Amino acid sequence: MDGTNPLGEYLKARRQLVTPEQVGLPRGPRRRVPGLRREELALLAGISPDYYLRLEQGRDHNPSAQVLDALARVLHLDREGTAYLQQLGRAAPAVLRAPGTATRTTRTTPRTATTPGPTTTAPTTAAPTTLEDRVDPAIVQLIDELPVPTFVQGRWLDVLAANPLARALSPQYRPGVNLLRAAFTDPRDRTLHQDWDRATEEAVSGLRAAAGTDLDDPRLQDLVAELSAVSDRFRELWARHDVRGKVGGTSVMLHPEVGPLELRHEKFAVTGSTGQLMVVYHAEPGSPSHDALRRLAASIEQAGAAPTGAIPPGAAVAPAPPTPGLAPAPAPTGPPVGGHDRGKLSDTR
Repeated sequence: MDGTNPLGEYLKARRQLVTPEQVGLPRGPRRRVPGLRREELALLAGISPDYYLRLEQGRDHNPSAQVLDALARVLHLDREGTAYLQQLGRAAPAVLRAPGTATRTTRTTPRTATTPGPTTTAPTTAAPTTLEDRVDPAIVQLIDELPVPTFVQGRWLDVLAANPLARALSPQYRPGVNLLRAAFTDPRDRTLHQDWDRATEEAVSGLRAAAGTDLDDPRLQDLVAELSAVSDRFRELWARHDVRGKVGGTSVMLHPEVGPLELRHEKFAVTGSTGQLMVVYHAEPGSPSHDALRRLAASIEQAGAAPTGAIPPGAAVAPAPPTPGLAPAPAPTGPPVGGHDRGKLSDTR
């Protein structure tokens, strides 16, 4: 992914996902390409094959809204996918950077270890890194007062603040952890999230939505390059170009202390921020999962450890003893992610 032809990359990826049968065409015995051929898509959208070829190859950057709507219809895009296609069509073509000239954001905090620390009753912690990742103190205070697991994630799925119950729910829900990296590189995440396939689909499509047309962002490119090098699953999902913004849903977990959990997760945009989302987990009142969350809350109240405070920029996070029932995380693989601490990404779930 170099971000130089995002419209063409998106059209090609989505074209390969549409079968001839879906658009009323015979497959034929000699078809060797996945999905639709370029000329088939052009014909069904009512444009010339040559014009469509120019769009996909990035040689035409001014498609009309009507043309993009016609392509979206043939590609069976939903409302978000159509809006994303229109956004790509309106974006100015990216400037191709010469190798080695990409600007890298200076890392302000080291990569955080993903080994979980002991559960405590410490207040919500926040780990500001860049200006866009600083959480409003009022939001930090709000999530600290909520009686359900709540954290704030940044545009690239870094956990920026988390209340004690969120940190008790998962070792990944703590400041400095990148939820996406965690989902694809830390086996503890797959053990916790019993619906890992759904969770990873939602995470990657959410990253696409958050990126929009800013696909040449150095932090995004570093993260995508790192995960593409170590995870077949990530490469597969990223290549699909699925786009889904903030969504709620149900997460199925297996917690090492309180057992099975079926939790709703809701995501709310943090106003006045750059792409921050507040993620809240809650359970149906009176359900076994609701009782399990209450037991988890009681356990951290009984722990009664001293406050840890916020993690200041530039401070290293020392590894802590592993959580019972969870295997220790492997050493990080792949190149360091430029510009920001990433530890892992658990929810976008």
